[in-house]
Amino acid sequence: MVKGISRQVIVVHAPDQKLFEQAIFILKDDAVGEGVTDEALLKEAKQAIRGPEKRRPLYLYGAVWAAGGALLTGIAWLLTVLI
Repeated sequence: MVKGISRQVIVVHAPDQKLFEQAIFILKDDAVGEGVTDEALLKEAKQAIRGPEKRRPLYLYGAVWAAGGALLTGIAWLLTVLI
């Protein structure tokens, strides 16, 4: 037997329909009452389907800054020797 509860849902069609046709997101009861727009709800649902954004590894940034610092140090050393 189905209990008489109504819930608000968002249905998002999958961009690549190899395995899934659509995703159904059930909204929290207080999600709509907080002044969230329909566009914001749809944007967050689509972002959840895509998954987390891929970020560059942090160690790459450290290597770039270390190489830049070494280069500047080398240039400063050359200038002090030549001048």
